[in-house]
Amino acid sequence: MSQSTNRPLPIFLSSLLAILGLSISLATSAQTAAPAYPVKPIKLIAPVAAGGGLDNIARAVAERLSRSLGQAVVVENMGGGGGAIASQATAKSPADGYTLMIAYVGTHGTNPAIRKLPYDAIKDFTPIGMIGATPNVLIINPDLPIKNFKEFVEYAKKNPGKLSYGSAGPGTLTHLGMEQFKLAAGIFMVHVPYRGVGPAYTDLLAGQTQAMLPTLFAALPYINTNRVRGLALTGAKRSPAAPNIPTFKELGYSGFDGQQWYGLVGPANLPPAIVSKLNIELNKVLAMPDFSEKMTSEAMHLMPMSPAQFSSYIKEDIARWSKVVKDRNIEIE
Repeated sequence: MSQSTNRPLPIFLSSLLAILGLSISLATSAQTAAPAYPVKPIKLIAPVAAGGGLDNIARAVAERLSRSLGQAVVVENMGGGGGAIASQATAKSPADGYTLMIAYVGTHGTNPAIRKLPYDAIKDFTPIGMIGATPNVLIINPDLPIKNFKEFVEYAKKNPGKLSYGSAGPGTLTHLGMEQFKLAAGIFMVHVPYRGVGPAYTDLLAGQTQAMLPTLFAALPYINTNRVRGLALTGAKRSPAAPNIPTFKELGYSGFDGQQWYGLVGPANLPPAIVSKLNIELNKVLAMPDFSEKMTSEAMHLMPMSPAQFSSYIKEDIARWSKVVKDRNIEIE
């Protein structure tokens, strides 16, 4: 008498198959529930009004990220409060990767060092990656009887209080950088703050002030037409855009690494997978020849970094300017 071949499976085998079936079902459901990022347009906040260097950088990055991500990256200008309004809006956005911001030395460097802000530059943001930086340059009115950096320091020491320098406003890089220089050189110059760098240039060119420390990009048109004289650059090395201007470091002044830098951030607690994807795509943008050429023409040195490296850079920059503020006893109401 033959035995039946339709015996029930052993209990343990039945359970194993059930578990495997459930695991496959859950994995399929998870893939369906979490489509690949991004699936809709991304908002990129530029913390300035339209026009100018930062806005140009934001749009150049957005254009190329749009192509590589396969979704529109739309720039939204949000000026006011020295970048505080945009920073606060970004910090309060959902941590889903669909609201990002171009951070810069003002929002995540000098302002946190000197002002009480409605956001925490470290805790309220997720660093994604650095874009690059343009050095600042010490410039003077060419009518001064000074030809180089050494002569400028000597002149300032012999004429304490006779020289004045303009800035884009209290607490800006153009202000704190000059205070750092005054302390290092042991000189005294009068600070004349303006509402923006434009009016500061007007008075420097007219001889109402004698010196300034703006970005190299903004100063190049005046340097190249001999309307101002460039004496020294911040940063680690000379700029290809102005190869004849030495760095502060070359001239014996260490620690002058402050630059007008730009990077990409999102709200705190962005998912690691989204941060990684955005960092990879951003660094691809920085490697594109057309982007590199555009930024080099604007005196920008590209600085690709990992999220961790960019996070460290922000912390170090805030610490740098906090020390200057403390050493110079600078207070802003």
